[in-house]
Amino acid sequence: MTKCERLRLKAEKSPHNLKFEEICKLATCYGWIFQRQEGTSHAVYLHPSLGNVVGSLMNFQSKDGKAKWYQVKQLLDAIELLKTPEK
Repeated sequence: MTKCERLRLKAEKSPHNLKFEEICKLATCYGWIFQRQEGTSHAVYLHPSLGNVVGSLMNFQSKDGKAKWYQVKQLLDAIELLKTPEK
């Protein structure tokens, strides 16, 4: 099992306890590219192959060093979207 797979499983099991650095790493593992975080607490990531669908742009914010649980869920949903073949 790769580090990325272990991190995804950790996020699935405990979205409330994922560190901010871990959500950023997880996004990078699945193809999101860091865009900006100048002068704000929000880190913005973009997935180039998703186009304009929901989940192509991810916005993460740290709260006491942890990722917000709903942002973890949004990322996990978008990862599932990547795995689903187009019809």
